[in-house]
Amino acid sequence: MEYFVKSSSPDKRRTGCVIVGVFDRRAPTFDAALIDQASGGALAAVMRRGDFDGKLGQTLLLHDVPGTLAERVLLVGLGRDNGLDDSAFRKAVAAGARALRTTGAIEAANYLTRVQVRDRDTHWRVQQAVLTTLAEYYRFDECRGDAARAELPTFKLERLGFDVATRAELSAADRGLREALAIGEGQNLAKDLGNLPGNLCTPTYLADAARKLAGPGSNIKVKVLEESDMKKLGMGSLLSVSRGSREPAKLIVLEYLKGKKGHRPVALVGKGLTFDAGGISIKPAAGMDEMKFDMCGGAAVLGTFKAVSQLKLPINLVGVVAASENLPDGDANKPGDVVTSMAGITIEILNTDAEGRLILADALTYTERQYDPAVCIDMATLTGACVVALGSYPSGLFSNTPALARALTTAGEQIGDRVWELPMWPEYDDHIKSECADIANIATKGGRDAGATIGAVFLHRFARKMKWAHLDIAGTAWIGKKSTGRPVPLLVQYLIHGPTKLQ
Repeated sequence: MEYFVKSSSPDKRRTGCVIVGVFDRRAPTFDAALIDQASGGALAAVMRRGDFDGKLGQTLLLHDVPGTLAERVLLVGLGRDNGLDDSAFRKAVAAGARALRTTGAIEAANYLTRVQVRDRDTHWRVQQAVLTTLAEYYRFDECRGDAARAELPTFKLERLGFDVATRAELSAADRGLREALAIGEGQNLAKDLGNLPGNLCTPTYLADAARKLAGPGSNIKVKVLEESDMKKLGMGSLLSVSRGSREPAKLIVLEYLKGKKGHRPVALVGKGLTFDAGGISIKPAAGMDEMKFDMCGGAAVLGTFKAVSQLKLPINLVGVVAASENLPDGDANKPGDVVTSMAGITIEILNTDAEGRLILADALTYTERQYDPAVCIDMATLTGACVVALGSYPSGLFSNTPALARALTTAGEQIGDRVWELPMWPEYDDHIKSECADIANIATKGGRDAGATIGAVFLHRFARKMKWAHLDIAGTAWIGKKSTGRPVPLLVQYLIHGPTKLQ
């Protein structure tokens, strides 16, 4: 699919389909009014008959509208005309993209990007329209057989333009397009990796996917630490998790160093648990198949690197993905075991299903010692408690640096990949005290209370020397049985605008 931006009039656009908006109660937008005028009132006549009234997300496809050059006109409902907000805009664009895909149009022009959105500019409208369209058109078919693939619907659409009102806006629109295409490709990589089953997407597969990003001509460098390397570094916490699996753990390290020489990098650390059965503290069978998504934090790191590389951002960025499986075995962690982390902190393992924090602990220590980053952001499908607290709309945010938390919150609101900050006060430190080790990997007081915070407090023990943020993406990395590719948009948006303020 080819995407482009243009400035033209919808009634004079020679294309397979033009998409225009209509507000609730049959109030046409400027572009819909142009078509209505050119056609001698054809749109108004259709609406008077009750076929379309502009409800948000409603669509109606018209063929051979008089006075226009387009083969089709697609009307999209925008809802009430009281100042279109971010959510309504995305819903309208998504509805238009879905309806367009079912037509026979090879080329189309979307004029919804000319509709005013409250407190948003041309750059934002184009960026969001492209991202929303890419999300609608994403499909994961890798695990289907040849016969099943042959029966899947095919689509004719090859070129899709997004229109702006004046030529002066084309520069901003083009920037929004370029950002969205890069973010979309990175997000789709994260989706693909997340959607793969655990028997295919192993730690080794994840490492190979990272190596592909560092192919010929790439500006990304990748190295992979094997278990023998991790043992020499003293990563007893990470390696304790992989002991129960036949798949060897990998520590995947990515470098993109295109910023100013001497500038400390931004570090992204991801949980790459390619399947989590819970270990000896085995999970219930219902829904365990979804634990293939437990590597979505690591997938997001790879997706972010792909997007940043395509955008050629002038930053220094490093990524560390701790990849492992967590399975029950005679050699697996047992409740009550004590392991020693790379930081020298001993950990009592009271629940082997709280393994994500164990692999991230050593990954954080490695990141701090190896790179001394300006900021470090880790992301993990860490706690079901975060899903209970926040649902699937925002990711949970914890940070020891208010400016970093604000920058991530602002980036999330801008790109539509939101976060919500939760507390991590010193009082919570007592909750992970152990009777026989330095800390425990789950709460030893308070029961199940504040589970997301307890996970963050544990990780903070290994990140105190850094400006650090933790994203709990357990509720946002996948919905139903599908990966969302989050938080790739959030991270890329932050990297476009945020890091230099924290150097």
